[in-house]
Amino acid sequence: MAAVSTTTSQLHISYPARLFKTQSSLINTEKTQLGFKPRGRVQAKWETGIASSASFGLGNRGRRRKTEGFQRGKPWVVTCTAEGIERGMLMGNRGGGSGEAAAAKKAISVPERFKVVALLACVMCLCNADRVVMSVAIVPLAAKNGWTSSFLGVVQSSFLWGYIFSSVIGGALVDKYGGKRVMAWGVAMWSLATLLTPWAANHSTTSLLAVRAFFGLAEGVALPSMSTLLSRWFPTQERASAVGISMAGFHIGNVIGLLLTPVMLSSIGIYGPFILFSSIGLLWLAIWAYTVTNDPRESYSISKSELRLIQAGKSDSPVNSGKLPPLRLLLSKLPTWTIILANITNNWGYFVLLSWMPVYFKTVFGVNLKQAAWFSAVPWGTMAVSSYIAGAASDSLIKAGYSLTLVRKIMQSVGFIGPGVSLLCLNYANTPTDAAVLLTAALCFSSFSQAGFLLNIQDIAPQYAGFLHGISNSAGTFAAIVSTIGTGYFVQWLGSFQAFLTVTAVLYFATAIFWNLFATGERVF
Repeated sequence: MAAVSTTTSQLHISYPARLFKTQSSLINTEKTQLGFKPRGRVQAKWETGIASSASFGLGNRGRRRKTEGFQRGKPWVVTCTAEGIERGMLMGNRGGGSGEAAAAKKAISVPERFKVVALLACVMCLCNADRVVMSVAIVPLAAKNGWTSSFLGVVQSSFLWGYIFSSVIGGALVDKYGGKRVMAWGVAMWSLATLLTPWAANHSTTSLLAVRAFFGLAEGVALPSMSTLLSRWFPTQERASAVGISMAGFHIGNVIGLLLTPVMLSSIGIYGPFILFSSIGLLWLAIWAYTVTNDPRESYSISKSELRLIQAGKSDSPVNSGKLPPLRLLLSKLPTWTIILANITNNWGYFVLLSWMPVYFKTVFGVNLKQAAWFSAVPWGTMAVSSYIAGAASDSLIKAGYSLTLVRKIMQSVGFIGPGVSLLCLNYANTPTDAAVLLTAALCFSSFSQAGFLLNIQDIAPQYAGFLHGISNSAGTFAAIVSTIGTGYFVQWLGSFQAFLTVTAVLYFATAIFWNLFATGERVF
């Protein structure tokens, strides 16, 4: 039959020539990096001991051969395992340069989890760009329709009317069906709403408010989907960086929206930016559907080594029964309330700056729309950089051995105290440049919250992270509605932004104290 011969420096498998001639229908050979590997009904199975240190061959010492199944009708299998040598390493060099080519291909392959975070960064960029379009387009729309400052606040907040309801529902859907499917439906619906916005604005204010509410309803699932997907695809020591990259995309969306929208409004008209961003959403959706899975264990493209790395970096794997946790249980714990209050404060400040920054520069410093867009875009651009820095710093502290509780408290303290101080100083800014610097500082510090309360949701309730995220986000959205509308009324009544900036700063300080007293990085639910 087949003769298996070895030397101290190289291993190969040889067969009598007559066997290839007479049994060609039973045995085929395949040239590989190990020489010739038999296939078919007659195969050999052997295992090796320790690889020779002198070469990539195998010595006689420590080798054992195991032959089994050599019976009629039972195939043989040839396998080779050597300590310290992975499959695909060049041995015997009978394949010419094929081993080197395989090694090069392996060296440049992109891990699947990096593809996931790249697509999430792109969709979060689109998510925020679609929001910002209206923040810029509302200026010419207000001039055309004669809207007051208070009504501007109502229009700006209409996005949040739908957003507040979809946060809890979307979070529960993410826990049950996974982030991939829920995110896909969300992108499809908010792209449609973006496309319909200019037509609704020209039809009536009621239609505009309804479309913007539907837009918010669709976008409410984005953050819970992102958070849950990253918790599945990344080990604990990499998760903050992954969130930082995704949220960097989110903030870059502000820059893109603020810079492109004025140009397209002046060159194409009111319809231009809305058509552009809705089209990009549909393109992203086509890529997403065939690239991502809810869990790395479901992926056909992920390597075994990457899957082991992901699973080894998690303390436990949440098993969801599909049932919602008792709401009374969630609300009975102080760590839950630290996350809710942190989300309220974060959204309060964030949406004030997001919705009113172009109006602020135009009203206070008299800059035109394009200049206001540039002054508004610079802080968001630097926030994208600081988002990644915050995530990397958080992961570095965890790898250095600091507890999750301490790391989350440090990150969130920077995320609240920094913006509070910056907004107080903003009251004394005399030039648009000074104001842009202070707003940049406020937003850069604010990005550290992403490595604070946003990650803490997965820390304390990994099994119900989507639902808890939805609850806290709904509370935060209500606060955003109040702050967005309240800013408009404060400006109309008092004629300045100073009073509202001071209120926001005080809220930042109070929440930072509450967070440091009661937050924890340990699992609670």
